[in-house]
Amino acid sequence: MEFEPWMLLVFPLFFGMGWLAARLDINELLSESSVLPHTYFQGLNFLLNEQQDEAIEAFIEVVKVDPQTVELHFALGSLFRRRGEVDRAIRMHLNLVERGDLNAEKRQQALFELAQDYLKAGILDRAENSFADLKSTRYEKESLDFLLEIYQKEKDWLKAIDMTQRLTALTGESHSKETAFFFCELAVIELANKQVDSATVHLEQALAVDPSGVRATIMLGDIEISSGKQVQAIELWKRIELQDAQYLPLVAERLLQAYRKNNNEHVGITLLESYLTKYPSLDLMNVLFNAILQRDGAEAAYKLVRNELKRNPTLLGLDKLLEATLLDVKTERRADVELVKNLVHQRTRALSMYRCKRCGFKAHLFYWHCPACNGWETYSPRRTEEIGVTA
Repeated sequence: MEFEPWMLLVFPLFFGMGWLAARLDINELLSESSVLPHTYFQGLNFLLNEQQDEAIEAFIEVVKVDPQTVELHFALGSLFRRRGEVDRAIRMHLNLVERGDLNAEKRQQALFELAQDYLKAGILDRAENSFADLKSTRYEKESLDFLLEIYQKEKDWLKAIDMTQRLTALTGESHSKETAFFFCELAVIELANKQVDSATVHLEQALAVDPSGVRATIMLGDIEISSGKQVQAIELWKRIELQDAQYLPLVAERLLQAYRKNNNEHVGITLLESYLTKYPSLDLMNVLFNAILQRDGAEAAYKLVRNELKRNPTLLGLDKLLEATLLDVKTERRADVELVKNLVHQRTRALSMYRCKRCGFKAHLFYWHCPACNGWETYSPRRTEEIGVTA
């Protein structure tokens, strides 16, 4: 593009327009700043100097002087909730909800914040009502999540199931695993009240929404066993191999007892040996060790553990091998073996726990519902050493 003389007239015009725009912005900023209370700037200064308590008190004064500062209300309310000052958060957000001059969007935001305040304070009925009032708003999904949390805390499993269904309808995301566990919890309640038929219906509902749900299968097997139906229980528990084979150790002892009651212990031991070959597990090995020790003696039990230790070397396996050795060790060497076993056993205590995959909480018992983070089926059915967790 070639230079034209008329361009000399355009450049000064552009510069002039830019200068004028800048002046207008500065004037607008100065005008806005002049109407803000002095305390507002004090609060900002306190924040910059990391004096949070002083900043909060300064901003509260601003709110008193100028009730129209809606965003400052929201900021202070959220800050109070995070600091654990839930009463102040409730007052701040309740004041916004009750204001008649607030538009619909801001009122919904205030109601959502207030519902979280109630939840944090443990006032679950008010939290539930507030979240329920946010149906068909931009906060509906988050409100349903919070309602699901509330119903789990209250152990209101029917309402929890309703929430998972509403969440699926709203988002398209599956909540089948959680729903299945809620049906299992309903079955637990029915069994405690000796309502076996109702419990069975709930467990079948659990499997209908989540066919891979191992817990429901285990519980159905327990119901059959309690009715003296060993064959049916065995067939149910054997399905776990198709659902998720890593959970087989949880029913290994149940399976063996069912075969014993049916006078087929040797068949049960053979089945568990096949499981151990395909799905190595310390818990499976322990069940087999005790069964073979009782049936075939110390030497056979020792060989089982030794062969498994060669195939899958673990400290927990070594601990079991030393236990097997003590069963048939000579008297003069027994003290030495016991000393080694005690040292190994102390080291393996932390390795023999179950661990939540979500929060890392460890426990000697297996949980379907983590007592720390409240996650469902977050525990691996394998011991920590087996999954490479040593700390």
